[in-house]
Amino acid sequence: MPFREVNAKMVEATVAPGQKMFSQRGAMLAYRGDVTFTPNTAGGQGGLMSMIGRRVAGEATPLMTVEGNGTVMFGHGGHHVQVIRLSGDTLYVEADRLLAFDGTLEQGTMFLGAQGGVMGMVRGQVSGQGLFTTTLKGHGAVAVMAHGGVIQLPITADRPVHVDPQAYVAHHGDVRNKLSTALGWRDMVGRGSGEAFQLELSGSGAVYVQASEEKL
Repeated sequence: MPFREVNAKMVEATVAPGQKMFSQRGAMLAYRGDVTFTPNTAGGQGGLMSMIGRRVAGEATPLMTVEGNGTVMFGHGGHHVQVIRLSGDTLYVEADRLLAFDGTLEQGTMFLGAQGGVMGMVRGQVSGQGLFTTTLKGHGAVAVMAHGGVIQLPITADRPVHVDPQAYVAHHGDVRNKLSTALGWRDMVGRGSGEAFQLELSGSGAVYVQASEEKL
């Protein structure tokens, strides 16, 4: 179910009989054909545990299940929209940046502390972003939102990438994340900008970075 980029802030998706997709509530701008939108309280393909993860991450609003036969245009809040296509790999994306994605993708959650240890937890507490990152795995497309545009930065074994946690949108590949700070514990309180924190991504893959630190 491919996405077609209408412009920098809108995408169009084709909905076919027997297929489904999921979108953020309020993301539908217009549609043509016989298309239905229903709240999905099971958390997409990830089931109950996925939904629990999204609830803990602060997402009280369920996803919408999109089905039928037609085309739908998606956008939200005038944010920039970036389409990411997966070919069997896993995409890690901030849950509140998801706009819409193929129903064929398997959805789950990853606790950032699993990769970043205690410092991964600090990211959620101080930078203002969630402790959980949504994972989408399989073959299909994902539309994500960002402020001011998105750039894709390659991550190679000999060149890790350091990202401001609030500018982070998503990443994929064989990548590990680690949050570090140049400040002491006393100095970190109340600071969430790049001056205090760096999210280090190492391995092989790519990271998507937005042009603004503004939180969605």
